[in-house]
Amino acid sequence: MESYFTLSNGVQMPKIGYGTYKSTDGSDERVILTALEAGYRLLDTAAAYENEEEVGRAIRKSGIARKDIFLTSKVWRSNLGYEATKQSFEASLERLGTDYLDLFLLHWPKPEPETENWKELDRESWAALEEFYKEGKVRAIGVSNFLPHHLKNLLANAGIRPMVNQLELHVGYMQDTADRFSRENGIQPQAWSPLGRKRILDHGIVGKMAEKYGVTSAQLLLRFLLQQDIAVIPKASAAERMRMNFLLPDIRIAEEDMDYLLALPQFGWSGEHPDLPRVPAQS
Repeated sequence: MESYFTLSNGVQMPKIGYGTYKSTDGSDERVILTALEAGYRLLDTAAAYENEEEVGRAIRKSGIARKDIFLTSKVWRSNLGYEATKQSFEASLERLGTDYLDLFLLHWPKPEPETENWKELDRESWAALEEFYKEGKVRAIGVSNFLPHHLKNLLANAGIRPMVNQLELHVGYMQDTADRFSRENGIQPQAWSPLGRKRILDHGIVGKMAEKYGVTSAQLLLRFLLQQDIAVIPKASAAERMRMNFLLPDIRIAEEDMDYLLALPQFGWSGEHPDLPRVPAQS
């Protein structure tokens, strides 16, 4: 099975990456280094994760050539705007110890849900990303948590279309409208929180179906997304779980079971939404 998705500009992005969010809480780069040792070649970080230095050290300690690692980072919502985005990008490069990124994203479309001038800020930030791309400082550019109305604002003015849209996508929260709009505009969807944390992993429906296919709940949830051509960036701290999430069994979920999972009522939403104040996560 092909292990890459080809983005609209021809760049190959690994289908399965490692999400580094909270991977360095209270520790150094050891967890990230373990992920590289387990086989991951896409590392997803962000300025807001405050672990870019650790990610950079893990890459260097791994002995893996920089060209063989697909490195993603993001500009935080409080740094939207042309100059702030440029400064954030350069600071990320410095912390990561690299002179280019494979993918750089606008992390959220608004500084705050009530921000009135978000359209202008997004357009300014995107202009900066286009410059980085044209200068060869980043191989692909994209967005995260952008819904159709956010994307339309960019697309109306962009010289280069986003290549990736990173969204919260998992069983129980598939964001069909955003996913479909992204694909219709040549934008590759990538799922953050693809396992839905414990809310989804521990759900009886998921466990029962995983047992049917002889896989773990996490493996079923990842295969469910990959089977829809959605890239995934699961996170785990234990080496064995990392390997199990990366080396997925070669199964294909039956159409009937895919339909069943897709038709489940919404549950397990993180509570994060670009246009709304954060709410407690759904059970």
